[in-house]
Amino acid sequence: MTVQPSPRTAELSTGRGVSIWLDDLSRPAITSGLLREMIESYTLTGVTTNPSIFAKALADGVGYESQLRALAAEGADTERAVRELTTRDVREACDLFAEIYRSTHGVDGRVSLEVDPRLAKDTQATIDQALQLADAVGRENLMIKIPATTEGLPAITEVLAAGISVNVTLIFSLVRYREVINAWLLGLEAAHRAGRDLSTIHSVASFFVSRVDTEIDAQLQQTALEPARIAELQGRAGLANARLAYRIFTNAQDTERWRYLRDAGARVQRPLWASTGTKNPAYSDVYYVEGLIAEHTVNTMPLATLEAFADHGEVDQPEISTYFADDDQLLDDLAKVGIDYQQVVTTLEDEGIAKFETAWLELWTTVTDQLDRAKTA
Repeated sequence: MTVQPSPRTAELSTGRGVSIWLDDLSRPAITSGLLREMIESYTLTGVTTNPSIFAKALADGVGYESQLRALAAEGADTERAVRELTTRDVREACDLFAEIYRSTHGVDGRVSLEVDPRLAKDTQATIDQALQLADAVGRENLMIKIPATTEGLPAITEVLAAGISVNVTLIFSLVRYREVINAWLLGLEAAHRAGRDLSTIHSVASFFVSRVDTEIDAQLQQTALEPARIAELQGRAGLANARLAYRIFTNAQDTERWRYLRDAGARVQRPLWASTGTKNPAYSDVYYVEGLIAEHTVNTMPLATLEAFADHGEVDQPEISTYFADDDQLLDDLAKVGIDYQQVVTTLEDEGIAKFETAWLELWTTVTDQLDRAKTA
């Protein structure tokens, strides 16, 4: 049976230049054909994963039983089991997206796998694991996710220089985003000096959106501002921050440094909008999709957000540049009422790493328990 694509997601992708990636992955979705169906019905062109996603998938255990039994019989420890369970899911997802990868010349058809978040402050360990994961998956359309911590920046450069595509994750700050762009360019420059084919090295920069509103809205509630003024300011910072990042993206393309690499075959590092599920029920469930429609971007959506946009999302939105002046003013206004931008983004980065570390430990505990049960089954 032919699946009819959603006209809304199709227009978002083909009409407005927004690649739609799913922020979720599980083995049942792969083996049942559900992921393939979503590719067709939602014009889906990629998948991202993180420790939270794997922790949820493995906690259910469905679809992983035979591999767990085999690993247990071989005496595998938890570290090996986690690596083999997750890399298999990613490898099989890469195969599902292989045709999209080829037809888009590597721009889409991507599946992202994250390094252990406990390594976020260790540059060399991040580099080493990124190379190991790329080798373990063994697919060209893999992207390795590396967090945009201070220590992650040189790791991003080195992994790109080695010819491996990178999804830079956990970006909250406009200042940090500029540093990410520099790390990306340094990696491409090193790859070029080494004689690598730059057209095969791709990158996205994952700017987290809704969490900014969660933090700033909470801080606004603690101020002495009148309720009406709070209402004017809340729920706007996440989109403003991301849209101003898009301005940085467009400006970065207007440099001799980038033009030299582009002429050598390099592909642009696209902004990716992450954390686009709406956390505040007072806001539209497609708020962080409709507000960030721009060419050469990726929106990675949790399933509920993807389904909501396919059902009632509005693609006909103003050009993102029309918001820049108001977005600048909003950040100025927030500073005037005592919201410390640098404190906000630092808090969010620290919390983001801590949340992924917690999810990683949950994943570790789950796999340890499942291995033990498989050994006695």
